[in-house]
Amino acid sequence: MPEFPRQVLDALRQPIETGEAVIARANHHVTYPARFQLVAAMNPCRCGHLADPNRACSRAPRCGGDYQNRLSGPLLDRFDLAIEVQAVSAADLSLPPPAEGSATVAARVAAARALQTERYRRLDPTGAVRTNADANGELLTAVAEPDPPGRALMRQAAEKLQLSARGYHRVLKVARTLADLDRAETVCRVHVAEALAYRGRGG
Repeated sequence: MPEFPRQVLDALRQPIETGEAVIARANHHVTYPARFQLVAAMNPCRCGHLADPNRACSRAPRCGGDYQNRLSGPLLDRFDLAIEVQAVSAADLSLPPPAEGSATVAARVAAARALQTERYRRLDPTGAVRTNADANGELLTAVAEPDPPGRALMRQAAEKLQLSARGYHRVLKVARTLADLDRAETVCRVHVAEALAYRGRGG
């Protein structure tokens, strides 16, 4: 992702936020629907070997900071999930497959989506909200308010991690989705904790 020009990346910020792309020229502007799911990847530095002292360049670790800072804070703030993936070794390739296969995960995701569809069919007669990602304001509060331990954790995290208002609400949406995957009626502390762990560098 950092290989793209910064102005190109920052042009994604508004479409990610609103689901619309606005093209402005002179006295006219046109709005296009732009709802999409952005999946991106980046290395820790230009060469990709920042964590390996035997292979990293002579500028490490400064080179990693310079490379990662190509992505602006406001752009990273719009990512719901940020996961650091460790390099796969040759030994890892011989390990047995994970206990939960893709088909099992897909079934759990489909069940969570169906639960959300039914929830928002009841709560939003307009049909504008279909998933947790679409929920905002009072509706988000109504469906994603954590239990007391979860609320306490959110308060602590908001202060310690200096979450923006956007980041705070995105954590709630992810926590609600994690609860749906567990088929839990209430967002609990464990769901909030996992959602916070996915914030990554975005804050």
